[in-house]
Amino acid sequence: MTDDVLLVHGGNPLEGEIQIRGAKNLVPKAMVAALLGQGPSRLRNVPDIRDVKVVRGLLQLHGVTVRTGDEDGELILDPSHVESANVADIDAHAGSSRIPILFCGPLLHRLGHAFIPGLGGCDIGGRPVDFHFEVLRQFGASIEKHPQGTYLVAPQRLHGTKIELPYPSVGATEQVLLTAVLAEGVTELRNAAVEPEIVDLICILQKMGAIISMGTDRTILITGVDELGGYNHRALPDRLEAASWACAALATKGDIYVRGAHQLEMMTFLNTFRKVGGAFEVDDEGIRFWHPGGELKAIALETDVHPGFQTDWQQPLVVALTQANGLSIVHETVYESRLGFTGALNQMGAHIQLYRECLGGTPCRFGARNFKHSAVVSGPSKLIGSELIIPDLRGGFSYLIAALAAEGTSTVHGIDLINRGYENFMSKLRDLGAHIELPSPELAKV
Repeated sequence: MTDDVLLVHGGNPLEGEIQIRGAKNLVPKAMVAALLGQGPSRLRNVPDIRDVKVVRGLLQLHGVTVRTGDEDGELILDPSHVESANVADIDAHAGSSRIPILFCGPLLHRLGHAFIPGLGGCDIGGRPVDFHFEVLRQFGASIEKHPQGTYLVAPQRLHGTKIELPYPSVGATEQVLLTAVLAEGVTELRNAAVEPEIVDLICILQKMGAIISMGTDRTILITGVDELGGYNHRALPDRLEAASWACAALATKGDIYVRGAHQLEMMTFLNTFRKVGGAFEVDDEGIRFWHPGGELKAIALETDVHPGFQTDWQQPLVVALTQANGLSIVHETVYESRLGFTGALNQMGAHIQLYRECLGGTPCRFGARNFKHSAVVSGPSKLIGSELIIPDLRGGFSYLIAALAAEGTSTVHGIDLINRGYENFMSKLRDLGAHIELPSPELAKV
C-alpha cells in the first residue's frame, strides 16, 4: 500500500513549531480506568493515535459510550452499561496492541469475568504477560488459557495482596493499580514503576475516589474502596514524543519548538541533550530545541527506569550520536533487543558496533544472557539515503530522523506503525519543512 510507504528526501534542517498532546503511555490506560467508575469521565488532551482508537473500540465493545467532547482532544467515557463482548470482536479490535491485558482488573470488578486475546506490540524484547496473570491470581482471579486467548473469572470479590515486582515494570504496576483500587482490603506493591505516566494514572484514580499512597522506596499502598466515580483530567504531555522531535532537530541541524512539552518530566533527557551539544530553551508553553552549530560531543549513556534515561529516548538519540565527534557508548538495560534497529543505520553509513557485554555500571538483567545490548557509535558519519523497513514504534521514528539527516532519498516501509504513538507525524514533518511524499504504487512495493 502506498500509504504505508514514505519517500524521504534528506539533507535539510527541520525548522518550525509543532504541538504535542497527551502521552501515549498514559492516555489509553486512563481510558481503561474509566471502566472502574460508576459515572462518566472526561479525558482531555487526547492525541489522535492508533492506540487510542484501539482502546476506544474495545471500550465500546464492552458497552462503554465514548464520544468526543466540546474541547479539541476531549473524550467523554460513560461506563454506565458495561457488558460482555464477543470473543471474536475483542480479538479483531485488539490487533497487535498489548493494552487489552489492562482490561482484566476493571472487567473482573464490573462483570466478574474477562477475556484477553493473544497480545502483540513492538518487537523490542521480552514483555511477558504471564506475570500479569500471576498478579491477578494473587488478587483471587481464576485463569484458564485457551488457544484463542485467556479467560479470567472472579468467583468472589477480589482481595488485596502483597506484591513485589522482580523489576519495576510499568505494565505490571498499572495492572496492580487498576485491580487493587476496588479490591477488598489493602494492597502493598513493592519495587513499583514510578514513571510520570504512572503518577498521572494514580492522580486519575485518586480523583475517582481511590486511596493510594506512594512511598519514597518504590512502595505503593492501595486501600480498596467499594465504589469509584468518574474523573475530569487533562493528560500530561508526551515526553517521549517531545524528545524524538528534539533529536530530530539535533540530527538535522535544525530548530524545533515543541509546544506542550514540559521540563519536569524531561529533566534527565534535557541534561543528556545538553551534554551532547544540543541547545534548548524552556518557556511556559513548551521547549525549543536546536543545534547551536559546531561539533556534537560523544557521550556514555545508560538507559534505566525512571528517573533514569528512558529506553524510549535511546533510539532517536542514537541517530543524533552518529553525528557526534568521537566514540559514544550506549548501554541498554531495559529491553534486550532495542539496539537491533542500528543495522539499518550502518547500512546508511553509520559506524555502530554491538556487544553482548555490559558497557556500563548500571545493573542489567541480561548482560550474561548473550543479548547484544550495548553499542559503540563512532562519528561523525555521513548518512546516505537507503531502503528502510520500520521494526517498531521508536525505531521507526528514528529511521525517519536518519532519513531526514541523510543525503539523498530514502524509501521507508511500514510507516503506519508510527501512527501508534505519533499524532499526525507526516503533517508535522511537512510543517517543519521536511521533503516527504507518498510514492507511486509501483515504487511502494518492497
